[in-house]
Amino acid sequence: MSRMRRAAVAAVGALALLSPAACGGADSGADQEVEVFTWWADGGEKAGLDGLVAAFDEQCDYSFVNGAVAGGAGSNAKQVLASRLQQGDAPDTFQAHAGAALSEYIAAGQIEDLSALYDEWGLTEALPPGLIDNLSVDGKVYSVPANVHRSNVLWTNTSVLADAGITAEPTTLADLLAALDTLKAAGISAPLAIGKDWSQLMLLEAVLISDLGPEGFTGLWTGATDWNSPEVTQGLENYKRLLSYTNTDRDTYDWTDAGKLLMDGKAGFFLMGDWAPSDFEAKGFTDFGYITFPGNGDTFQWLADSFVLPQGADNPEGTKCWLKTVGSAEGQQAFNLKKGSIPARTDAVEADYPAYQQSAIQAWKTGTQVPSCAHGAACSQGAIEAANSAIGKFSSDQDLAGLQKAMSAAAALGKN
Repeated sequence: MSRMRRAAVAAVGALALLSPAACGGADSGADQEVEVFTWWADGGEKAGLDGLVAAFDEQCDYSFVNGAVAGGAGSNAKQVLASRLQQGDAPDTFQAHAGAALSEYIAAGQIEDLSALYDEWGLTEALPPGLIDNLSVDGKVYSVPANVHRSNVLWTNTSVLADAGITAEPTTLADLLAALDTLKAAGISAPLAIGKDWSQLMLLEAVLISDLGPEGFTGLWTGATDWNSPEVTQGLENYKRLLSYTNTDRDTYDWTDAGKLLMDGKAGFFLMGDWAPSDFEAKGFTDFGYITFPGNGDTFQWLADSFVLPQGADNPEGTKCWLKTVGSAEGQQAFNLKKGSIPARTDAVEADYPAYQQSAIQAWKTGTQVPSCAHGAACSQGAIEAANSAIGKFSSDQDLAGLQKAMSAAAALGKN
């Protein structure tokens, strides 16, 4: 590891978790180290990373160096990464959301074209064509996805719902609002648990899918749907109403804090991607259920975690071995079994996975796929930041017209 890199990692203090793990046959020295920069530092995310590292140790003669920086959805990690890239101190590889979120890195010449490696490793045949299209710019592919996540999932505390007399799963927004009213009347302090900015953006996206349908929702990010239409206004009003049932300290909560409200019986519902159950189970909480967000029908809102080869990486050959592991059937199984997501590869054996993941694999194949802006599939990083800022402001001032205007401006920054 270079002197500059060691200094940069040390500078993030307690947020940086360094734990080099020697691989079989690896020699000591910086040329044998592969620094993998992620935001997987806790719970099920860390467990998934550990599974992937175990596969890397099996397949590669290099030493893994953990450059993780804690913070949900990479809020802290992305700031540290931007600083390092500006200083010419790129990690050997870094985690990024697949899709439009890669556009700034590509435009800045900060990541390399992996198209030839896709052919060499058989990924062109193993990954769905639509996913490869989302990873590509001008016919070139720039990252290797480790998984596919579903973001429009509503998690439940089954005991809390049963105790409140809620026996039927809500299938529409009206059903959900009625259930939230029931929970509120039963004395549940936060009927719908939520965290800060990006968590709230996820909720807004789920509401807009219900109100606009999958095609109309996707059009919000391509310009085909007018953000100022009456239908969008209605969706924003529904979002505002749902927000009134959430924890009042939502802007101070990371997603794991909001999830704890569900685990502790202080919430009945929790909108979060399907990385949530691995975190629940890692913390001993098993009394949960799940449904697609009411009104979303068979829509599968997706995102994917992927890894890149940065320009100027100290150990490009080691990085290629990491990327090959990430894209392999063995690596994806080791990772996804622990993280709760599903393989990006189409040759996954459903029977190898628990019940939720089997249902997600089926839904990915048969449902209507729409990309997530909150997690970079539909929007550039600049658009995500602008949207999160708009969401955070609305959480405080409740200015519906201001939110509509700000979200329209954010979408204009990130057309995919």
